[in-house]
Amino acid sequence: MNVTTAHSTEQPEMAATERSKNAEMEERRKKIIEGFKINSMNMRDAETGKIVWEQEKWDNAFDEEMEIHIPASILRLKAVSREMNFSCRECLSDFNLIQHVQLHGQTLEEWKFHFGFVIPGSTNSWQCVIESAGASNMIPTSVLSGNVVIETKFLDGDMMVCTTRIRVFYDE
Repeated sequence: MNVTTAHSTEQPEMAATERSKNAEMEERRKKIIEGFKINSMNMRDAETGKIVWEQEKWDNAFDEEMEIHIPASILRLKAVSREMNFSCRECLSDFNLIQHVQLHGQTLEEWKFHFGFVIPGSTNSWQCVIESAGASNMIPTSVLSGNVVIETKFLDGDMMVCTTRIRVFYDE
């Protein structure tokens, strides 16, 4: 009995193509990170426009967990307007964020924000409004302060670009 084994070159070629696509995506991701910078961020009372908190130093935001100190009074507002000013050297076709608000490592909330197209070599401001769950649904400041971490994933479409982790302290 003769047994002939057929060898297909399709699978190795497909694997090589997949590796090539992954390498291209990783190279693109690196270029985006190198040219992406958060210049500043602020939070305002959405009703009055008054700035409640603002920070301009974001140099290590993508390298390590950051700490921010926000006035506890922000938790009593009906809605907060957050504005992020950022610069990007690369074109982003579908810039979006996914944020997880975690308390003691457990996700309390997930927020999705969509910006869309980012012109290469541009500086942009992105403002969004976050509405309160209401005073009766708020966790006490003493429980939240230092125990809340906001993890933000920055994406271009489905491609994960980078992540920030910010530990929040609420100051009385």
